[in-house]
Amino acid sequence: MSVLIGVGIVTTVTTIYLGRKGWHALHKMVGITPGVLTYQDNNTPLALSAVNWQQLTLNKKHLKVLPDKQLRQLQRIDEKVGSYQSYQKTRQAQNKTPAVTEQQFVLNKMLHTRLPEMLASHYQLVNINRSNNEMNQQKKAEASELLQQVLNNIEQRLDKLLEQMDTQQLQKLRVMKNYINSHDS
Repeated sequence: MSVLIGVGIVTTVTTIYLGRKGWHALHKMVGITPGVLTYQDNNTPLALSAVNWQQLTLNKKHLKVLPDKQLRQLQRIDEKVGSYQSYQKTRQAQNKTPAVTEQQFVLNKMLHTRLPEMLASHYQLVNINRSNNEMNQQKKAEASELLQQVLNNIEQRLDKLLEQMDTQQLQKLRVMKNYINSHDS
């Protein structure tokens, strides 16, 4: 009788252990960590403390007055700058120092000098005059619109630059393929 109870306990423990391992393996295959629920609703406003800037050096105080749309756009810009920087580092690792074009120079100046300056000016304009008269509201609206135009311009420039990089890499692959195909016997 005790043998049957022992076999039953061992079978139960083994089944639970293998079931749990299988459950974790299934979740790992799908890319989920069991027991951790992280759902990110894209409609909820970004918390400034949750935003992690990888490439841009921005004063968090200046970002407090920005609407969620502009914060998300700044985050996209930061990610795109990260992609661009990664490409540049890869080129340098291959001992291929690319010449800086005027387009790259201007974009770099905009990202690291002009954007922080504009954010500071926008912050000062929004916070200095707290009175809600019509003139101040118009100035604040104009400042927000000007900042939005600058963010759009920077993002468009980054998109063009990243597209050029993709096109160059694709062209290099085509050239290599043609070279290899031309030397087939």
